[in-house]
Amino acid sequence: MTGIVIERVVDWQDTDAAGHYHHSTVVRWVEAAEAALLDRVGLRWLFGRIPRVRYEVDYLERLWFGDTASIDLSVDHVGRSSLRYGFVISRIPAVRRSSPPEPSTIAARGLLTIAHVSGEDGGSLPWPDNIAAVLRGGLLPEFGLAESTGQLTEFEPTSTPEV
Repeated sequence: MTGIVIERVVDWQDTDAAGHYHHSTVVRWVEAAEAALLDRVGLRWLFGRIPRVRYEVDYLERLWFGDTASIDLSVDHVGRSSLRYGFVISRIPAVRRSSPPEPSTIAARGLLTIAHVSGEDGGSLPWPDNIAAVLRGGLLPEFGLAESTGQLTEFEPTSTPEV
């Protein structure tokens, strides 16, 4: 399956009155990872056509202001007209001079489900085969997806892959 890992520093606005990351920070980080993933595979134009329909998170450890978080997002399942991401958010420990670094700590993990909808009426729309293949990791981004006048087109190589 397709996936990506991004990093974020826990900023002041990411924390709550207790000083650790606020629960809403997780969805922002997950969506940032999703944007990076869709951009990498040539599907950035799907935004506006993939609303969230389910979100669940297990909060396991606290992240504090200044910590660095690793957000690991992967496509967990591609359905007929939906997609489920799985994600794990871990603390990346700071390197300490006097002792070995701590192992990373899982701070949160969960699932985010999106639906593929049409732009006109908002009803669910089956994934075209070529898009589903990209989301499953079966096609290379070099073959990119094109969109013209709102209609999906088949793959057309944008460059000749090296062999």
